[in-house]
Amino acid sequence: MDYKVFTGARVFDGDRFHEDSALVIGNGRIHAITGINDVPDNAETIQLKGGVLSPGFIDAQVNGGGGRMLNDEPSPASMYMIAEGHRPYGTTSVLPTLITDVAAATTAAIEAAIEAVKANRGVAGLHLEGPHLAPARKGAHLAELMRPVEDSDVKTFIRAREAIGTLLVTMAAEQVTERQVQALAEGGVIVSIGHSDCTAEAADARFDAGARGVTHLFNAMSQMGHRAPGLVGAAIDHPAPWCGIIADGHHVEPTALRVALRAKRGEGRLFFVTDAMSLVGTDLPSFTLNGRTVYRTKGGYCSKLTLDDGTLAGSDVDMASTIRYGVNILELPLAEALRMATSYPARFLRLADRGHLAPGMRADLVHINDGIEVTETWISGQASA
Repeated sequence: MDYKVFTGARVFDGDRFHEDSALVIGNGRIHAITGINDVPDNAETIQLKGGVLSPGFIDAQVNGGGGRMLNDEPSPASMYMIAEGHRPYGTTSVLPTLITDVAAATTAAIEAAIEAVKANRGVAGLHLEGPHLAPARKGAHLAELMRPVEDSDVKTFIRAREAIGTLLVTMAAEQVTERQVQALAEGGVIVSIGHSDCTAEAADARFDAGARGVTHLFNAMSQMGHRAPGLVGAAIDHPAPWCGIIADGHHVEPTALRVALRAKRGEGRLFFVTDAMSLVGTDLPSFTLNGRTVYRTKGGYCSKLTLDDGTLAGSDVDMASTIRYGVNILELPLAEALRMATSYPARFLRLADRGHLAPGMRADLVHINDGIEVTETWISGQASA
């Protein structure tokens, strides 16, 4: 076996840091974390200049990047372009995300994902965010395309999951029954409740039935009141759901995120998503979403993306910036911020071969400097071009 040895940086294995250690990989997989003096003979050595070597970042909600929205053209080429647009920011696994669209677009996205996940170019699955959302909490989605889940949809999603491997579907509690959630969960589909105006009781019932996540906690959902906890309260209190959060300085005030981070109980945890649009990795001033112009406004922690009426339309943030926000604004230890971009989303998505640096895992890696800026990434041990 031809080995590569990474030295000169602290190694974060997805749970904790290893000091004065080397990472050894071979044939695109993790071989070992060893002492500096215990590396294999005749291995290729990659000398890093301080900083941290971490599992590559995993983003479960990526609408676009590199100038392309998945909705523009639901094809393998679009998925590769989106993944490559985020790779300079440390993301080595993405779930390209199709927002509410016509049925033909959903079919095309499923077919594209079946091919794209085989190519080992950073596409780990597919996220369908709609059309089974609640018009009352539509956000930037088109309400006229939203509808309840039908039993035929359940069968379609289960078949798609079997072909793709990882399928995440965001649904409003109002648009899916407990029986349907159970069938989807038993079929391996990851159900996430989002864009929903439901009660806490309705949310709890879906979590008990097998819904595994909550999509962009706080945004486009019923809020927490002291007598009506809503989806926010249920998500934080119920032990099952994992909750994606958009930490960009626009979607949620940091106080709310800090409270949620402290309060979340159970197996499920909060993890970072970007909810990124096509402008990430470009200098473009705007783009088109379902025939409407979305404008990029400079300022704040990162640029803000809005429709004409001021509605937020996704994010302009990348994963490395999100981790910096977690450390500098949310006051998270670096290890926890890294977990929220690596091991937590891997566990949520059941990506058993990534998110940790353990023997046999994929050698998907990112090196960050002391300012949490990305210097290099590797997919299966191969450096970015």
